[in-house]
Amino acid sequence: MHALLCLLFDDVRPEEWTPSYAGGSSRVDFLLKDEKTFVEIKKTRKGLGDREIGDQLAIDVERYRVHPSCSRLFCFVYDPEGWIANPKGLEHDLERAEGDFPVSVMIAPGS
Repeated sequence: MHALLCLLFDDVRPEEWTPSYAGGSSRVDFLLKDEKTFVEIKKTRKGLGDREIGDQLAIDVERYRVHPSCSRLFCFVYDPEGWIANPKGLEHDLERAEGDFPVSVMIAPGS
């Protein structure tokens, strides 16, 4: 994913630390510095399906919203085995177009 992002964006920073939220901090997978965009990557597996991915991304949204270098979030979920039963439904549940912190979600290959 890093190589693909580097083809499209000039400043791609891997594993940017985020402020503490709910007792812990984490690292976002990529920061597109000039675009002020975080890119979060998830891969489904047994035990990490619809509910777990949804819960993790909901927490990520709140955690990343307060980061000073970020004004939007793009989440890519790789689901090669089809663990997510309704990819479009989960995308729509998590996406937020309006407001001060837009969130976009893409689930592939299910989308």
